[in-house]
Amino acid sequence: MTDVTKIGKLYRRYFSKWIPEYSLFSLIICFLVNSFVYSGSVLIMKNAYHYDFTSGVDKKIPFVKEWISIYVVCYIFWLINYVLICREGKEKWYRFATADLLSRFICAIFFIALPTTNIRPLVLGDDIFSGLVRLVYRLDQPTNLFPSIHCLVSWYCFIGIRKSKKIPLWYKVFSCVFAILVCVSTQFTKQHYLIDIAGGIIIAELCFFITTHTQIYRRIEKAFDRVGRRVFGVTYNNE
Repeated sequence: MTDVTKIGKLYRRYFSKWIPEYSLFSLIICFLVNSFVYSGSVLIMKNAYHYDFTSGVDKKIPFVKEWISIYVVCYIFWLINYVLICREGKEKWYRFATADLLSRFICAIFFIALPTTNIRPLVLGDDIFSGLVRLVYRLDQPTNLFPSIHCLVSWYCFIGIRKSKKIPLWYKVFSCVFAILVCVSTQFTKQHYLIDIAGGIIIAELCFFITTHTQIYRRIEKAFDRVGRRVFGVTYNNE
């Protein structure tokens, strides 16, 4: 084992109990790639024709502003569960992280090859829920709807821990239920339509299946190992 750097010593002392060294940089990259794919594709396709896949069923689903609370709170859910998943062990984490990155590559293809949009309702009222909806609408343009990244990431938060021996059953159940609630919230807030939910969940399951039944994750793992050794000066364990 190589010498531990000063950064490595500080990290092990204060942070590694929360986020293991082997997962830190890949966890950051997962976030950055997600942001780049979403925001970058919006800029690339801003002048392109966008398709509206609104179905008859979608039109019958009412707008319920209170569901914006679930839509917003899910960001905390994502953070907590991704940290829990990265602590599952090096191999499990890198299989998951590879699936996460692969799914964003697929999303980027859809966002560019099949840009989508929808028509949002006019939101009136001075209550907190109306204000939150208007804020979300202002910050998040009605594009990149298929597949829904909100649903994809929320479902990943469940499938990443559903076979864990470290996570208690009650939290697995909670994660499944909350992921479903997030999907429902995308409908009642008119952020997405039914086909967007299906696309997000199917892509999440497909990518997770691929990386848990192949060895492609090893290339990603080796790349981040090289970065980790330079920064922390350690050879990561497999726990």
